[in-house]
Amino acid sequence: MFVLLFGDKSRGAVTMTIHVVRPGETVYSIAAMYGVSARDVIQYNELDEPNRLVPGQTIVILFPRRVHIVEAGDTIYSITQQYGITINELYRNNTKLGALPVLRPGDRLVISYEQQRLGDMSVNGYAYPFVDRTLFRQTMPFMTYMTPFTYGFTFNGDLVPLDDEALIDIALQYGVAPLMHLSTLTEEGGFSNELAHRALNDIQVQNRLLDNILINLRQKNYKGLDVDFEFIYVEDRDKYTAFIRNATQKLNPEGYEVIVALAPKTSSDQPGLLYQGHDYGGLGAAANGVLLMTYEWGYTYGPPMAVAPIPNIRAVLNYAVTQIARNKIYMGMPNYGYDWPLPYVRGTTRAQSISNVEAVRLAREYNAEILYDETAQSPHFQYTNTSGELHEVWFEDARSIRAKLALVTEFGFLGIGYWNLMRPFPQNWLVLNALYRIRAFQG
Repeated sequence: MFVLLFGDKSRGAVTMTIHVVRPGETVYSIAAMYGVSARDVIQYNELDEPNRLVPGQTIVILFPRRVHIVEAGDTIYSITQQYGITINELYRNNTKLGALPVLRPGDRLVISYEQQRLGDMSVNGYAYPFVDRTLFRQTMPFMTYMTPFTYGFTFNGDLVPLDDEALIDIALQYGVAPLMHLSTLTEEGGFSNELAHRALNDIQVQNRLLDNILINLRQKNYKGLDVDFEFIYVEDRDKYTAFIRNATQKLNPEGYEVIVALAPKTSSDQPGLLYQGHDYGGLGAAANGVLLMTYEWGYTYGPPMAVAPIPNIRAVLNYAVTQIARNKIYMGMPNYGYDWPLPYVRGTTRAQSISNVEAVRLAREYNAEILYDETAQSPHFQYTNTSGELHEVWFEDARSIRAKLALVTEFGFLGIGYWNLMRPFPQNWLVLNALYRIRAFQG
């Protein structure tokens, strides 16, 4: 059994709407304004306290076009066959299922929404092995790739093991391609330029490392390699490019692509250890794809500001497309915010990393109004805690995510990479699904 639902065409094109809560509004008044179900608004946005909305908070409004009412005997597979959609599409359209094939007669499943999509997109996401399994599973239908973080290596070229089997297994259940992540991150939590120097300059160590990578790719059923060497010595810049070229020459014939992460540069001669070792043009030509790490302008020890301001992102993108083919580029997407105690004191103040959901909870708890910086395209607010300490929070919401996702179409990029999948952000997935068709891995 199915029902066809059509939006109120008198309001023009009925597509996803992002509503910004005004003082005094409720879920029910907002739902009535758009002619949708309050229950759907609560479920879609996963509102934990729907009766306590925050002024300035975003609410994503979706307009179902075709709906299926579950009958006895229906399965996820039979429903997708009936309507000619994939299982992951059904899960994306019905996040309340939690990406699990559990149905009850009478359940109302959305087959399609009223939407005008911008195009197709490949999506990657990073996760530590200890990620909450329920949360991780819920995000898989939105992924093309999934990358467990991270494999290290020794000065002899041996891999430092990673407990990644469970994540790989879950990803493959959803047809998501796992990518092996290799970095110079040490157990102390920093990137080692000495370790990079050894691998880039000792060809025997380098070849041993690549041989071990190939063995691991095969044994773990990985589909490609993602390389992230940061703070490389400037004198190792060209050798890093040569290493990536060596990796692609060894791994591409075996069916594995190589992606390399790039610091967010805005010019070829940008000073700083983070930037000088990354040759955009050389690495872009040597690798099959690149991830631009377009986040962390607002960071733990820096002053309060947006994590990924649109003008800063644009500056990186404008430079990147002069050096790298657009169809090789993944744009980085942040899935977190920061909470700074004030006043900010350089070298002393330390911000706490928080989820975007937690940011809204803080605003609600301390009766703060969420503001939106139109230049940075990012939400923020201040609050005073119970100890009388002033704080400033910058985070992401549906508006800021929409602004970032629109850049992918504008620049003609391959897709995006989420850092990271460790925290819930339901509105992100609603906006992503409304704007883009997620490419399935073809391998």
